[in-house]
This record gives sequence, structure tokens and C-alpha cells, in this order.
Amino acid sequence: MHRSALTITLLSLALAACGDGNGAAPAAQSGDLEAAAPVADAAEREVREIGPFSAETIASFNEPWALSFLPDGRLLVSERSGALKLVDVATGRAGDVTGVPEVVYGGQGGFGDVVPHPQFADNGLVYVSFAEAGDGDTAGGAVARARLVLDESGGGRLEDLQVIWRQVPKVSGRGHYAHRIAFHDGKLWISSGERQKFDPAQDMQSNLGKVLRLNEDGSVPSDNPFAGQGEVAAQVWSLGHRNPLGLAFDGSGQPWDIEMGPKGGDELNRVERGANYGYPVVSNGDHYDGRPIPDHDTRPEFKAPAITWTPVISPSSLVFYSGSLFPQWQGNAFAGGLSSQSLVRIEFDGDSAREAERFGMGARIRGVRQGPDGALWVIEDGKDGRLLRLSPKG
Repeated sequence: MHRSALTITLLSLALAACGDGNGAAPAAQSGDLEAAAPVADAAEREVREIGPFSAETIASFNEPWALSFLPDGRLLVSERSGALKLVDVATGRAGDVTGVPEVVYGGQGGFGDVVPHPQFADNGLVYVSFAEAGDGDTAGGAVARARLVLDESGGGRLEDLQVIWRQVPKVSGRGHYAHRIAFHDGKLWISSGERQKFDPAQDMQSNLGKVLRLNEDGSVPSDNPFAGQGEVAAQVWSLGHRNPLGLAFDGSGQPWDIEMGPKGGDELNRVERGANYGYPVVSNGDHYDGRPIPDHDTRPEFKAPAITWTPVISPSSLVFYSGSLFPQWQGNAFAGGLSSQSLVRIEFDGDSAREAERFGMGARIRGVRQGPDGALWVIEDGKDGRLLRLSPKG
């Protein structure tokens, strides 16, 4: 057994013995890399009602961006300014994980997604995305993998970190990295924003504005739709995306993405092999300076979104629900909303989808995951962003 997996197993047994359960976002405030603070002892945590949910506050963080569960039920939380935390959800206490790559922090950039390998219990690998410096004042998204070695103090370190993918080219500006990570069927999927440069989303010499499908080591699968073109085009599964901040698979294995539109026109897309979603040639929104963009229905050669939102919800994340705490929502998806300060429930009927319900959360929602307990776990955006566990009310 790998040493990190062994450490997880021993810590899990120790916990059991103790009876422990279980548009574009604005530039955020700067902050130091302070440790996440538990809100209170488990018996004293704030619990409030939000719509159909009982919302329990677990901990708070400094500009959290992503959350992912490990097999032992603990939670990895990334902080955008460049920190990674390991959270004991039973106590709300968070330990530091060192060895995080240096990030370009500012605008929408910094430390991004964190996702364990599907066989983490055997290999101890985690994948992280981040904004990486280039020459001059340029930057680009990158994905690295490393071995997470846990320690006895509730933290750990990343070892043997290796960058396996980069946005090409690195450009000026600090927006629209996207860099969400997902695994499915042995492949690594990455959403790549167009970095507010528009045209690269249609340029096959660039991997900006695309959804990408790779092998777990960053190499290119031979059966990708554009593999024959070589270079970065071979990485591409679909193109014509703007800022896809959510990437998830439904129960049948179909990928979907949710992305910020320009001024209006946020999109949910059924991500199909080789499809072109049209940005910036078409969009159901317009440019921020008021210039119109033709709608999707004017160019039927481009794939139209399953849902568009105007006014926007400013989507940040996407998860499909399969748990038992909310059986009525199995097969539905949930999207975090930033400017809308909401959690959006989405229903599906084959290839079509619709917004079924919107829950006002009273804060910008940066990330949403299904927990091993079947609860929905969300993180709020910004300084002192709270980690919330959503379970059925009553």
C-alpha cells in the first residue's frame, strides 16, 4: 500500500475510534495565507435554514476556489491566493498542505481546482490547476499532478509535482482561466477559458476556449476528434467556449459544461465530440461595450446551448447529484452562482435541460460538490468564505 494511502487508513481508523462522524468575477481582495479557522465545535456550529436546506457552517477560508473529498471523507480546499487545506469535516479543523506550486495571484487568477485521482487510495495522486507566470507580464492556466503525503498533524505535502498541461499561448490579462478538472472513464478533462481574448476560442493552434480530453499523464488520446491535426489541436474535444467554470458528467457519462457568457448569455452546454459552440462568433449575450453578438439561432452550424441565462447567474461550478439524502433530485445538476448568489437546480430530459429551481444563498457561491454522506457541500466566494453542508431541512 502507498504510504499516503496507509496514512489515510490509519487516520480514518483513529477517527472512528474516537467516535467522529463521518459576467466575469471581480478582482478579489488580497489576503495572507492564514489557516482556515473552525467556526465552532461540532455541537456548537451555526445551523440555519435556506429554502429546503439545513445549512451547517463547517469552517471558513480565505478566498476558497475549489473543494474535493478524499476517500476517507476529509476535504481538500484550495485558496486562490496560493494555499491548500485539508479539512476534517467532523471538527472543522484544517491543516496546511505544503508544496503547492507558485501561482500568479490577481484578477481571476491564482490557485484553482484540486481533484484526487480516481485511484487515489492506491496511488496518492492529486491534480491541481493554477495560473502560471509566463514571459513578461503574461500568464496562463496550468495543471499539475503530485503525490499527496499526509502527516500526523492533519496536514501534508505535495511531492514530485509535475506540470502536465499548459494553456497555449500565455497571454496578458488575468481573466478567464477556467481550468476546471474532471476525471471520467480513465481520462483527464480540462476546461480552458479564452482568457478574454475572444478569437483563440476558434483557433485550433491554441487550446484557449476549449474543452480538452487527455490521458492521466497529460498525453493525448489517439481517439480524440482532432488527434490527426497534432500539436495542441489534438488535445481538443470541443471548441468555441468562453469561460467554462463548471465541468461535470451525468449518470450516462455525458460531459456538460457551464460557462459565463459576456453581457448576458450564460450557457449550459452538452459537450459533444468535435462540436463548436460558436464563441465569439455567436452568443446569446453581447459585448460589455455594447456591441452586439449574433445569437446562436443565426448560425445553425454552431452547437446551441441547452440553457442560456439573461440576466446572468454567473456560474462558478457544476455537479450532478446521485446521493440518497435528496432522492427526488437524483440525476439533477446543481450550479453555483456568483453574482446571483444562488444555488441553481437543473433538470434534464435527454439532450435538453431547464432551470428547475433557484435557491438564494445570500452569498456568492464559488464551488459545489456532493459529499460521501449525500449532502451538498458548497463554498462561498471571497475572504472568510464559509464551507456549508446542506442537508434536508427538518
